[in-house]
Amino acid sequence: MSSATAVEESTVLVVDDEKPLADLVGTYLEQDGFSVLVSDNGQDAVYQAREQNPAVVILDLGLPGIDGVEVCRQIRTFSDCYVVMLTARVDEVDRLIGLAVGADDYVVKPFSPRELVARVRAMLRRPRRLSISYPSVIDVGELRVDFTGREVQLSEAPVQLTPTEFDVLAVLASDPNRAFSRRELINEVWGQDWIGDEHLVDVHIGHLRRKLQDDPADPRFIRTVRAVGYKMGTG
Repeated sequence: MSSATAVEESTVLVVDDEKPLADLVGTYLEQDGFSVLVSDNGQDAVYQAREQNPAVVILDLGLPGIDGVEVCRQIRTFSDCYVVMLTARVDEVDRLIGLAVGADDYVVKPFSPRELVARVRAMLRRPRRLSISYPSVIDVGELRVDFTGREVQLSEAPVQLTPTEFDVLAVLASDPNRAFSRRELINEVWGQDWIGDEHLVDVHIGHLRRKLQDDPADPRFIRTVRAVGYKMGTG
């Protein structure tokens, strides 16, 4: 696998202690034009993510020592790269979804390497793929969403969002009077060919509410529309 010190937008870090699987995923990624870094443990993964600044991290949940959850937490302190979590058991999905670790997507083993590569490719196309027309800036009370700069401010203070969190907020803010279903948000942010648990949307909504200091019981910015999904509040 590649070990270049200067990475490009197409660099992917694969973290899995199963070397044959990591090498297989890496081979498929390289065949699709990606530069690939590989790690087999959590500490090294955090180091490589910090030093090499990959665009995407494919991260196994069940790593020895520092597990994938903690690795993701640590990466989120210094990087907004896309993170895809790999989990070996279906029952781990519920645990993963319930954790506010900042992952963007997850894949359950066994999986198709081609499907995983397609998800990675789709993630890196997201800013160009969203079909909704956005204004330059929108203000919702004390919240400002800068679509062009992909920045968010709350009471003039910057709010650090992951790319996926920003995309979810951008879709909601693009049409503040509209209630979006989970499936509509999935289609806009993850893509129409995404397959998985649509409640992943709820996880990212939870992340957004926490970062925007939004009380779910009395929301200012993101409202739950029962039996439908979510829409912007009035601020």
